[in-house]
Amino acid sequence: MAETVTSSTPPLLASLDPLLREWLPRKRWFAGKGSPVTGFATVAETELLPSDSRLGLHHLLIRAEQPPAPASAGDCYQLLIGTREALPPRLAPALIGHLTEGPLAGRTVYDALYDPRPAELLLEALRTRARIGGLSFERDPGTEIRDGLVARLLTAEQSNSSVVYGDTFILKLLRRVVPGVNPDLELPLALAREGCARVPAPAAWLRAELSEEPGASYVLAVLQPFVSGATDGWELALRELAKGEDFAADARALGRATAEVHTALARALPTVTLGHVQLESMVAGMTERLTAAAQAVPALRPYEDGLRSAYEALAGLAAEGRTWTAQRVHGDLHLGQCLRSPSGEWSLIDFEGEPARPLAERRLPQPPVRDIAGMLRSFDYAAHSVTPSARAWAQLCRAAYCSGYAEITGTDPRTDPVLLRAYETDKAVYEVVYEARHRPDWLPVPLSAVRRLATSDST
Repeated sequence: MAETVTSSTPPLLASLDPLLREWLPRKRWFAGKGSPVTGFATVAETELLPSDSRLGLHHLLIRAEQPPAPASAGDCYQLLIGTREALPPRLAPALIGHLTEGPLAGRTVYDALYDPRPAELLLEALRTRARIGGLSFERDPGTEIRDGLVARLLTAEQSNSSVVYGDTFILKLLRRVVPGVNPDLELPLALAREGCARVPAPAAWLRAELSEEPGASYVLAVLQPFVSGATDGWELALRELAKGEDFAADARALGRATAEVHTALARALPTVTLGHVQLESMVAGMTERLTAAAQAVPALRPYEDGLRSAYEALAGLAAEGRTWTAQRVHGDLHLGQCLRSPSGEWSLIDFEGEPARPLAERRLPQPPVRDIAGMLRSFDYAAHSVTPSARAWAQLCRAAYCSGYAEITGTDPRTDPVLLRAYETDKAVYEVVYEARHRPDWLPVPLSAVRRLATSDST
């Protein structure tokens, strides 16, 4: 394994360019949908297996150039590119295309995570704490990683890529990456130090240290224990809904799990007090997002004044001297970010936060109700997935979740209705924009919440 020498116009990326312009925008994890890709720039290129072998393997960090943003501001993506003379049928879904020019002309290129051998190569590098070019494979010294674990890619649509090794570990490979401390590694490590069993402790991780960007470190992947036989909360909720079963007991247990994670994070990392000045800034951000959303989605405009009143009510309490405690939180909590083991225990996963938000913002302390609002919205989404919608089911889940949370913290989120309404409103506004852009058929779900939240007595 050796680092590929790059130049200002790397020949490999130049030959991949026309293929990637077609392939990349079709991926779920591509953030720049709706704007054409005009080119690519290499951030880093590392050869993991020689190009002239039967199976070549290249690790790429590339920046996608999309107008009107300057090229230097384009999103950076992580790709694991495999090359073969021809793909076997089992790898057909991984096809990127056939190269007709450049150093690999005549070869077929594909997403190598679909291929067990390249995926197993990553695990072996983590196990042995390899350093390959600018890639640093790191491991918790107290964790044993057996060799010979068979890799399989999870093919469900998600914002990153996940590979399971045997039934022992799961590797989350981040696709859209930014330099800095990534909360998807930072927070689980902090929780592991606190002995919080609700979050799988990182076993190993991959970083990139780039000579071209002194001091810039990218977290590229995190390896954690795989919860064998677990069901994610979204699938479980839909299953219970389809059977007409009550989900309240699970919702209560999930509230307890969330509270345990929040209390552990508050012990592990600094907390801050939000006063008038901080709340003014927070409310201004919520209001700006609402204004932009109403411009982008006309269906939101009739409710704009009512929704703004949720933020104004919060600002009013702050002006009267009310304060709140803020801490590190999950940042993007919903049913799909929770796993229930066969024994019934809940775990929380994916601490990356909302990927569309800047990293610095995702690492800011927030009131814990930010996560609670996200979960309440998730119950609403599940209820609207059946016909007719199961509003009473959602209300029961919301109540049970908040009660479970209070059993651990001693404070029921519903006792602070102004703060809860403001955060649930902010989340619903985000959902309106997301659904309008990506899943128009789902737009009525957040709009239903918007109509409820726009009334001044909604809590």
